[in-house]
Amino acid sequence: MSMPITAPRYTVHDLDAFPDDGNRYELLDGMLLVTPLAANAHQVISTRLTSLLWNAVGRTEEAFVVGPGAIRRAPSLHLEPDILVYPSRFSPGTKWDDITEHWLAVEILSRSSRMYDREFKRDAYLALGVPEVWLVDATAKSVEVNRVGFDETARDTLRWRVPTLDRIVAIDLAEVFAGID
Repeated sequence: MSMPITAPRYTVHDLDAFPDDGNRYELLDGMLLVTPLAANAHQVISTRLTSLLWNAVGRTEEAFVVGPGAIRRAPSLHLEPDILVYPSRFSPGTKWDDITEHWLAVEILSRSSRMYDREFKRDAYLALGVPEVWLVDATAKSVEVNRVGFDETARDTLRWRVPTLDRIVAIDLAEVFAGID
């Protein structure tokens, strides 16, 4: 007789007790996702995108652009996108649990996170009401743009329509991926 394999389930309370060991710990429906510290190229891409997004909406105080950010829903969801944009009506002192609106979640794909980001986290962000999710692929030098019922891949210029604002942010991907092999 075979026995089913069961995976342990965790809560955000459990997650808060995990060690600060350089790994990223996330929860999706209680399932633990662990990824190691990001590589240098990953961090360079993240910094460039964060800077460009901050110049577009952060400097004008319309939104906060943070990386990584956190989307938490007790008891069993805690996701940390590489970059998170949310409206400035939530002050910097607001707890992650209390931020109820997110404009953009960005994941930079890596060998260790590619499957989680593409197969699980993207759909979770969209189901949580994040209107747009970007999956940044440094190898392909492209960005997959995902919205509910809409997917496209940007290779030259990435265009983002800022929610609640009448503005489109254009990002030159050659600038983002410059020097990345």
